[in-house]
Parts: sequence; structure tokens; C-alpha cells
Amino acid sequence: MNNFDFKNPTKIIFGKDTIQNISNEIPENAKILILYGGGSIKKNGIYNQVMDALSNYEVVEMGGIPSNPEYEVLIMALEIIKNENITYLLAVGGGSVIDGTKFISAAALYDGEPWEVVTNKKPNVKGMPFGVVLTLPATGSEMNSGAVITRAEFKEKMGIGGPALFPQFSVLDPTVVSSIPHKQLANGLADAFTHVLEQYVTYPIDAILQDRFSESVMLSLIEVAPKIIENPSNYKAAANFMWSCTMALNGLIQKGVPTDWVIHIIGHELTALYHIDHACTLAIITKSHYTYNFESKKEKLAQLAERVFGVKEGSIDEKAQAGIDKIESFYKSLGIKTKLSDYIDDCNGTAEEIAKRFTERGMIGLGEHGKVTPNDVVEIVKMSY
Repeated sequence: MNNFDFKNPTKIIFGKDTIQNISNEIPENAKILILYGGGSIKKNGIYNQVMDALSNYEVVEMGGIPSNPEYEVLIMALEIIKNENITYLLAVGGGSVIDGTKFISAAALYDGEPWEVVTNKKPNVKGMPFGVVLTLPATGSEMNSGAVITRAEFKEKMGIGGPALFPQFSVLDPTVVSSIPHKQLANGLADAFTHVLEQYVTYPIDAILQDRFSESVMLSLIEVAPKIIENPSNYKAAANFMWSCTMALNGLIQKGVPTDWVIHIIGHELTALYHIDHACTLAIITKSHYTYNFESKKEKLAQLAERVFGVKEGSIDEKAQAGIDKIESFYKSLGIKTKLSDYIDDCNGTAEEIAKRFTERGMIGLGEHGKVTPNDVVEIVKMSY
């Protein structure tokens, strides 16, 4: 196992009827900016619960944060913060709203062009304090310090992070799952599952507890998937779904082990170029990435096949191939298509465009070994057509 440091300061408030507790976590004299997305929280009752909990606070709100949080929308919050003397942020939403709030948190205290918060690639050590009310399990952003921000005019989707961008608290009330549409449930399951894959399907390093942690999250997602899709109001399934998504990317399972993230890095480009749902881009790239890099990943793929999918027979190569096939079958069982051609009419030039963007950014050695080059990316993406 590799050396590591681990600190996660986010307080989790988990369970039914816990939104009412947010007033216990925010300073009494705070002036709060509530950030949310398309307005579904006003239809499903979450907005009213939040406002009731904050009845003793001065509150300003900003809705309209889109999926793949867009820079041009997010910077509007900076004027509100300045004009209204905001001191605290509250993200009420899923990963996009939370990611957008993290950017706003950093940019609000940044002395310079806000986009530099994204492009300077330095850990953010200063940010306006913020909390979270999670409405859509998927990204794990409610308990980590990472975020991904889109800038449509540049066709860019880029990550930020740093110790200042952990939420101070996150409320996880599984009852919110009951109002989530099928497509978003499926995306959440696929996103969380792929988060674990990126931290697991690398190479053996004798981190036996970390492997078991990862396997338990994947097994839980597989078990709960049909239950939550059939009946989002199933509280037991919703609770396990929500907590599994959080545990998939709160930093714990990646400690002491190598991690990959090539699937996500390529997937972000597909979203930036074609506006394909994030989870769908992951399903598009996973099989081709693992097939192309089969030799370096086959031991962990075989272990996954045996421990997670119950494949007991065959050689390491046969089990590894079965693992790849089982992953793809899981995505398909959620109703998610796994080929780029399922989403766009003409794939020609996509692979080369993505590789060019990586080369221009100096991203010439990706993956757990740092050996996935732009030329390799071309082949991986072409295999996904």
C-alpha cells in the first residue's frame, strides 16, 4: 500500500427529515445565498423545507445553475455576493449545483479573473464557507473538494479542487430520491459505479482493505439498482443508494492505491463537445479503455469479475474479459447506451479532436502509469464509436 494523508472535514447529516437541521450548522449572523438548478426543488417540496429551516436568516436565492455548471451562469453569483454582502453559500441540488457552488466559493474570494480559479491548476486554499442539501445522489461532490466546471464558449470542461472546497456540512435525506426521474437515477448509479472503477481497476498493490471497500460499494450499487429504479420511494433502497454514491468519491477508497481517471478525462471532452450526459460518456469510454489497456489492467479486472460479479471459472484473461463484459451489461441494465454512435450521428474526427486538446494542454501521460498518450486516446475513442 502507498503512503497517504487523509482528512475529510465535511460533516454528514444523514436520514429522514434532516433538512430542518441546517440552521444548526450555519452561523447565526450569516447572510445566505441559496443556489439551485432548474427549479425542481420548488415542485418536490425541498425548497419549502429549506426556507422553513432558514426562517430566521436573511436569504437571497439564485436558480438556474445548469447541468455541467456553466461559467457564464456561475459568475452571475459573484455580483449577487458583492451587492448583497453574502457571507455563506448553500447548494441545494445535485453534483452540478454543488460543483458550481464550489467554483463560486473560490471565485468570491479570488483577486483576479474568475476563470483563473479553473485554469491556474493550483489547489484552492481560500473560499467562502458553504453547505449542501443533496437532492440527487451521483457525483459524491457533497463530501469531497473536487468540482468540474464547463465553459461553453471554449468547449471546455475542467476540474478544480483544494482544501477550501470541502462543504462544511451536507444533508443527505434519502426521501428526496422519490422524486428523481428514471434517467437521472440511472445516471447516478452509473456515475458512482464508474467512480469506484477509476480507483480500483488499476494494478494490485496489496491494499486489501481498500479493495474490499471498493468491492462493497460496487456490490451495493448493483444490488440496489433494480430496486431504486423500480420504486424510487423505497426508503431502504434510497438510503443505500445515496450513501453508496457518497462513499464512492469521498476520498476514502482511493487512499493508498493508484488511481486512473482516464475514463472521466475523456468523458469530460465528450460532454464539452456534444453535451452528452456525464454518466453516459463514462459508459461510452469504459469498455474501450479497459480493452485497449487490457494487459496492464487484467489482474484487477479478473479480481473484480470474481469478487463483484461472481465469475469463478477461467484463466485470468478470461475472467478479465468477463469483467469488462459484466460492467457493460450493468450499464445497459440501467438503460444507458454504450457507444458514441448511439448519441451523435457522425463520430468522425472526434478522437483526433480530443487528442489534440490533450496535447495542447500538455496532458501527454494519463492513467495510473502515466503512459496513456494522446495517440492512445485516439485509439480508445475510436474503439467506442
